[in-house]
Order: sequence, then C-alpha cells, then structure tokens
Amino acid sequence: MKMNKLVFPLVLVLAGVMATTGCKKGITKVTPLPGQRAAQIGDINNGAGTLPPAGTFGGDTGPGSTGTGLTTKTGGGDTAGLGEFEGMIKDPAALAAYTVHFKFDSATVQNSEQANIASVAQALVSDVNTKLLIEGNCDERGTEEYNRSLGERRALALREALAKVNVSPERIRTISYGKDKPADPGHDEAAWAKNRRGDFILLHPKAGV
Repeated sequence: MKMNKLVFPLVLVLAGVMATTGCKKGITKVTPLPGQRAAQIGDINNGAGTLPPAGTFGGDTGPGSTGTGLTTKTGGGDTAGLGEFEGMIKDPAALAAYTVHFKFDSATVQNSEQANIASVAQALVSDVNTKLLIEGNCDERGTEEYNRSLGERRALALREALAKVNVSPERIRTISYGKDKPADPGHDEAAWAKNRRGDFILLHPKAGV
C-alpha cells in the first residue's frame, strides 16, 4: 500500500515532464546559418521577396545548377541539359559588354542597367535563330546555399526584364553559379561589385541545323 502511494506521484511527475519537454516526433529547431534569412531555412525559394518560379516564364527546370540538369558541357562550347537548347553553340563574347550588375544582396534590376537589357533584346530580335542563357552570379559573402538562390533570382529577374521588352521567355534559360564564378578574384568592394552580376550567353544553332 505504501509502495502504491509512492509510485503514483512519481508517475504523475514523469507524465508532466514529458508533456512540458515536447516529446513530439518531427519537431526540430533549425538554426540559421550565417547569411541565411530565417524564412528561407529548409526551402530557400519560399523566402520573402523571391521572384515567381521559373515555370511562370516558360519552363525552366528549377533553382540554378543545383540538381536541375542545367550543367554546361566542358569542351566544344556546347550546352547540355537545356532541353531543346541542348547542342547549341555558346558565344559568351557576343553579349559580354552588356553584363548587368546588382546591388549587394539584391535581385532588382536597376534603372541604370536598362540600356544593357535593351541591347540584349535587340541582339535576339535581329537573329530569331538564337537563344539565350542567363548566368546569375554573386560575390563571395554569404553561404553557398544562399548565394545559389540569390544568383537564381538575379537570372530570373533579367529574364523577366527581357520579357517586358518583348523577348519571348521561351528563348531564354537561366542558371545560377552563386559565388563559384567570380569575375574578379579580389576580396574587397571593388571586386565584389564586379561579381554581383548576370551574364548573357548567346546560343547559336550548330552549323547545318
């Protein structure tokens, strides 16, 4: 009898402890990494201020070069994994003068860059057989995951800007390199300003196609 009187309060205490410590399956606390916003943990593309998904503008396969097949074949200048764009010849020099640069941690196309957008649009209008690959890039600050997402949003913002000047999004594909392809290897603001950019790669059909 005395034993029962002792055991019963212990059972009640144990039940109370379990209730207050939250013994529920699937609940984990995620701590943001440096450079990440809390809203983007777990699904970085759902963060506030992101652009519409790529499919809104004609069928891109997802975020940047992370598992989407938007890879570039090394050798011969061809592209691979770009659907109907596969096999086209890359011409990075053709539009190199019209690279668009962005402010820190921003995917907004500045008014000062509209002339470059217009020049790229004109190049595409003048040759209806060409397509376009937009590469989104970032400076070295921030995590790799965050910069990959930011590079994607920059590339999508440029595709949207071209759509507004009557370039069909069906002619454009995007890829994000995050901070993996710096234009300037420096570690100061001058270098970072050059690396926050969107590059336009003109794609030509193979000869005889």
